[in-house]
Amino acid sequence: MTDTTSSAAPQPAIVFGTDGWRARIGDEYTYENVRRCAEGVAQYVVDQGTVKQGVVIGFDRRFSSEYFAQSAAEVLLARDIPVALAALPIPTQMTSYEVVERKAACGIMITASHNPWTDNGFKVKSPSGAAAGPAILATLEKTIRDRAGQHPMTRPLADAEAAGLVERFDPFDGYREYVGRTLDLDRLRAADLSVLVEPLWGSGAGWIPRLLAGGKVKVTELHSERNPWFGGVNPEPIRPNIDECLGVLAGGGYDMGLLLDGDADRAGAADEKGTFIHQLEVMGLLMYYLLEHRGLRQPVVSTINETSMVGRLGEIYGVPVYETAVGFKYVGPKMIETGAMMGGEESGGYGFGMHLPERDGVYADLLLLDLFIKEREVGRWPVSAIVEHLHQIAGPSFYLRTDIHVDRAAYPALKAKLLVELRDRAPSDIAGQDVVKSVALDTNDGFKWWTDDGSWLLVRFSGTEPLVRVYVEATSAERRDAMLADGGRLVRAGS
Repeated sequence: MTDTTSSAAPQPAIVFGTDGWRARIGDEYTYENVRRCAEGVAQYVVDQGTVKQGVVIGFDRRFSSEYFAQSAAEVLLARDIPVALAALPIPTQMTSYEVVERKAACGIMITASHNPWTDNGFKVKSPSGAAAGPAILATLEKTIRDRAGQHPMTRPLADAEAAGLVERFDPFDGYREYVGRTLDLDRLRAADLSVLVEPLWGSGAGWIPRLLAGGKVKVTELHSERNPWFGGVNPEPIRPNIDECLGVLAGGGYDMGLLLDGDADRAGAADEKGTFIHQLEVMGLLMYYLLEHRGLRQPVVSTINETSMVGRLGEIYGVPVYETAVGFKYVGPKMIETGAMMGGEESGGYGFGMHLPERDGVYADLLLLDLFIKEREVGRWPVSAIVEHLHQIAGPSFYLRTDIHVDRAAYPALKAKLLVELRDRAPSDIAGQDVVKSVALDTNDGFKWWTDDGSWLLVRFSGTEPLVRVYVEATSAERRDAMLADGGRLVRAGS
């Protein structure tokens, strides 16, 4: 066992953003800093008196993720905290699933989700399986801050494994059974459909084909091999990252495309013509599915950057809608508090009360497949017609987001400057329409403005990357593009 000792070199501050801590590998993301994060988790578990319940650790397909996971495990094992360590790269939500099934103290996932291939990250899951909320994360950050300048104590993995403190696990069989409690997989397997799946080289590769194997449905998967470079794209299931997949769909022979991000906690879809079904439309489709086809009437939770279709569907079907800040560390706890049937965020993350209060891209994609099958049975087909039907019910949603990248070193100063300027000199009109409502986000990381036709513009500073996100949902494509251009000008004027 290695004792805690003083460190000569200064250590960077570690702050958990909207979804964990992320940084560039070899710069701030080092084995030492991963151990510091793990020490924060270890102290939290000790303070909660839940040492015997153990901690679940998973990892994705990024560069050296398995070795970073082992380093985190060695810190927990030095405190005699039992560890369930994934035997292979897994989707992030499988860590949540294992935490719930094992009644573990919490979970750790080594992943940077959709970030560039140069990054890696450290996510924490609460005992409920949801993303650790602000209170837990503040506790972790305090431990990390208070022990700056010290090396965390470690215990060699092999030594702890020999002592019976380490269990290696593969979650597939248990997860398949778990999904089967709320979704008829045999029915999905029996569908006479051809499905193209795009996992973007991530840890979701193989999951949907295996879950649907043995039936009539034909599942073809692109980019299923491990590639820590992610083919040179960010592994986020939006354009242009998925353009190759859309091109294959446009060539014919498939009924739909189902998409995943790098750690498979985000979902996406495309229709039979290769038209991208954007993230806000997916939120509307999933909510419509639960309301119309499953007859559920529990609340729905959505983030400030989610679609206005959520509110309209809530009014039509008589269900409450709750809004939170961006990030599942806010959505998950609100789902638990309100007994919500669903929670979603603009990035393509969707969680379900009947499943997990955490994002699960694999499960969300399977629900989309079930929706499309059920809609075909009532005469709505193909998938493009189902999307059109959603808009007939829930109204228009012409959405787009642009990411304005900023030099990492200059980002904090730009953020501080724009937070003042956008508040003090807020626009009175956007793309020729009067602003009728404006809101400063509770998290002090952006602003949202609504115009008199119901369209909205949101400017928000990322909590995980050095970039400013500009979001628009409008009543027409032309209006969307004009508002997005105005939003970009607002940001660039302050840079």
